[in-house]
Amino acid sequence: MSPKCLILDYGMGNIKSIKAACEYSDIETIVSNKKKDINSSNALILPGVGSFKKAMENLTNLDLLEVIKDQALNNKPILGICLGMQLLFEESEEFGKTIGLGLVKGRVKKFDIKKINNNKIPHVGWSSIFKNKQKWEDTILAKIEENQKMYFVHSFYVEAQDESVISSKTNYGGFNFCSSVNKENLFATQFHPEKSGREGLKIFNEFSKVIKQN
Repeated sequence: MSPKCLILDYGMGNIKSIKAACEYSDIETIVSNKKKDINSSNALILPGVGSFKKAMENLTNLDLLEVIKDQALNNKPILGICLGMQLLFEESEEFGKTIGLGLVKGRVKKFDIKKINNNKIPHVGWSSIFKNKQKWEDTILAKIEENQKMYFVHSFYVEAQDESVISSKTNYGGFNFCSSVNKENLFATQFHPEKSGREGLKIFNEFSKVIKQN
């Protein structure tokens, strides 16, 4: 088994399916929100389903903001999933302006119904991901074919300040949005790899390699 990866339990995550995907990919996991466990882990997964504001309140109440930032700055591999990806950015406009972790420059915005040609919000279901400027060979998407479909559930998307951190984009209603990012030791997907079948499991397999190399 590989070194331990901590799945952060802060009351907002789809932990059971993420843990199952990790175990399938030979990633030994621990589910916790204790600082000592976070510090002693070899990697961190930041899950998330729901409100950005509520998530930041929970992380603040658990006094976890600085420890997460410290882990990122100390080059610990971190994987953010869905809301967990959005939390890595500087701020969100959901329920008014809410400050995020600020590990990646940019903000979280709600889909503009006009820009997506009156498609439904939230964006739910299977959509293709395609390459941006970043090479997938150096990311957790290394084994994914371009235009592979992944499973999405979200009403908000990230607008990254630096295009170079964007691994993939996805088209919804004619609007291209950022669907994954990689910035050094930070990896994140707007889609749910744990709900994306065999292709999603390939992403966990690649994250396992990152952990072992760290």
